[in-house]
Parts: sequence; structure tokens; C-alpha cells
Amino acid sequence: MRLIIALALAISVFAPKNIEAGVAASFAKADFASASLGSMDEDVFDLALGAASCAVKSGAVERPRTLTIIDYSRPSTEKRMWVVDLTTRELLYEELVAHGQGTGANIASKFSNAADSHQTSLGLFVTDTTYVGKNGYSLRLDGLDKGINDRARDRAIVMHGAPYVSDTFVRANGRLGRSWGCPAVSDAVARQLIDRVKGGSLVFAYYPDADFLKTSKYLRGCA
Repeated sequence: MRLIIALALAISVFAPKNIEAGVAASFAKADFASASLGSMDEDVFDLALGAASCAVKSGAVERPRTLTIIDYSRPSTEKRMWVVDLTTRELLYEELVAHGQGTGANIASKFSNAADSHQTSLGLFVTDTTYVGKNGYSLRLDGLDKGINDRARDRAIVMHGAPYVSDTFVRANGRLGRSWGCPAVSDAVARQLIDRVKGGSLVFAYYPDADFLKTSKYLRGCA
């Protein structure tokens, strides 16, 4: 009996941190009810879950509580950001999100990791701490994809609220306003959304860009 207890304690001490508290080391679309995905494309969701699983398995992140998916193949006038809880398997948010000035008008088409490009970056990011800056309450992001988004911190690519992200702005202008590359969201939801995803969660920004799909290490079966 004492041996069994000792073994149980050893397992609990040395178990991988990324499977504690009900957070799995890998994520599969089958674990989520299709009805809970809102208008998200299931293939994009599958890619995002694969990238998240790879990040956990490779040790790039530990125990991400949420996964934010942004589908930049959709126009800015459509809701194209979703936040899912990786523990409860629930859809938490479905929101509008802006892209960078250099990325396009209503339709995104150009992406970059370069400073001063004012373009959005693709790939997998991990969320960090919050701060209050020129765009109000903001969330720092670190890009995990080398050569694709790993200059995000230097470029000050952050999640923040903006008055130009709203249905009202869309009705007046035919598109959302644009950031300098940041995934800007509605002022009305920014603080609560940021607080929900801050501190080590994942953000996956997608577009069917051939170079991105070919070179991101998180999209190659974690090779």
C-alpha cells in the first residue's frame, strides 16, 4: 500500500505540467461540438488546434488556457476572431478584428514580420502581460514562428481596443479601420477579452499564404 501511494505521489510530481488541471497536451477538433464554433471555418480551426498541440508538445508553451483564432482570409467587415477555452471546450468570443494598414483595405492580402511595414503578421503567438499605452489597455504578444512573426515584440504588435472596430464604422466606411499591424478589437469588448486570454495563452493568425503554410514549424506535424 505504501509503495502504491509513493508511486502515485511520484507521478503527480513529475507529470508534465501541460496536462495539469484538465488541459490536454494535444487538441482535436472532435473534442469540440461543431455547434459551438460559431461561423469559424472548421479547416482553419483544425490547423489552429494542430499548431497549438505542436507548441505544447515542443515545450514552446505550457498549459494554454485559451486559443484565439483569427482568419484573415475573411473581409474585415465579418467577424473573424474566435476565442475558445481549451479546458471547457467552449466558444467564448466571436468578434470583429482589424488588420494593418499595409495589409489591405477591407480584404487582407499582404503580411510581414518587418519593422515599420504596418502589416499584420501570421502564425502562432503567445500572450504575455498587459499595460496601458497610447491605445489604452493592451496585451503584449510574442511571436513563436521564426521569420514569420518573431519580431512582434520589437514591432510593438499588441492586442488592443480601437474605436474603428465596430459595426458603426463598417456602415459608414464599408470596412473596419486599420491598425499598424496589431489585432485591434472593439473597445466594448477589449478589456474583458484581453483579461481572458492574457498570460500564456495562444493566438493563431491564419491566411492561405503559401510561404506561411510551408515554413511554419507548427504546421508541419511538429517536425
